[in-house]
Amino acid sequence: MAIAVSPEVADAPVLRLTSLAHGGGCGCKLAPSVLQQLLADQVEANPFRRLLVGTETGDDAAVWQLDDDICVIATTDFFMPMVDDPYDFGRIAATNAISDVYAMGGRPIMALAILGMPLDKMPTHMVRDILKGGRAVCATAGIPVAGGHSIDSPEPIYGLAVIGTCRPEDIRRNSGARPGDALILTKALGVGIYSAAIKKQALPPGGYAEMIASTTLLNRIGSDLAQDESVHAITDVTGFGLLGHALEMARGSGCALVIRDRDVPLFSEAALLAEQGFVTGASRRNWASYGDAVLLPADMPEWRRHLLTDPQTSGGLLVACTRDKAAALVEKMVADGYASACVIGDVESGAPAITVQA
Repeated sequence: MAIAVSPEVADAPVLRLTSLAHGGGCGCKLAPSVLQQLLADQVEANPFRRLLVGTETGDDAAVWQLDDDICVIATTDFFMPMVDDPYDFGRIAATNAISDVYAMGGRPIMALAILGMPLDKMPTHMVRDILKGGRAVCATAGIPVAGGHSIDSPEPIYGLAVIGTCRPEDIRRNSGARPGDALILTKALGVGIYSAAIKKQALPPGGYAEMIASTTLLNRIGSDLAQDESVHAITDVTGFGLLGHALEMARGSGCALVIRDRDVPLFSEAALLAEQGFVTGASRRNWASYGDAVLLPADMPEWRRHLLTDPQTSGGLLVACTRDKAAALVEKMVADGYASACVIGDVESGAPAITVQA
């Protein structure tokens, strides 16, 4: 089947942002195995009583307790462009950064911009559009971009440092899943696959709009979920793919996770594109890093596996909750605008690992 060039991509700026970077989006993240090596001698007992969440389980943000009633959540996230439109790049990067606060159960209050640009290679109006996109998303989230820092860099980089707040009892970590819980995913997978197609100008018509709608949808529902006692753990699915972030949840929680491949929501063209080879290098690095802890169906083709290791930029939330409340939570998510939300698996007793069922 021939794949048409997306009209959205055809109308992209003459200077393609993606041509200035060797990678893009959360696919730029270091492989999980490399990150583990770098941090191997830096994870130690936490001597700070008020630091509730640090580097122990690879959680989404740090949490510091100010007093009995309030915690401060701090995070930062930045990357190189995975789309060519500078305004959209800014929107995606900002949405992705703010997601870490929502994933912890908090609400953002302020952001600082992180900017690195090759000004000898791109006009200043494109940089302004990146900043405008980020500011627009922050306005939607109800927070200011209160400052930031910029450097001259060989590749375009943009993101945010975000501060949020939360009540101590509403903090949700990636390590709270319990045997018997159901697993919910709030957004469809396929961002990295679509990004690979964009780079080759082969994304089918309508695909770009589908991707932008997902990657600029704020995960603000995380703040509401954290106030529900039936929700035990939350994490956002980004550069390590669904399997990588699920494995972090399994290891942090000391549980085994089962994911039903048939139930995982996908972008409309993701399976076809993956089967035709539109996958990222990050997807392969992800599998090489943690594949030994994942049991796949014997007959699963490699392209299908790539859907589960595909790096998501501004992906959805992976939620562990009591099974009896899962259907009602999914119904609420869909009503709140997360149309792809669905139950995709279960939490079981056992050694931390992931089993994928067909």
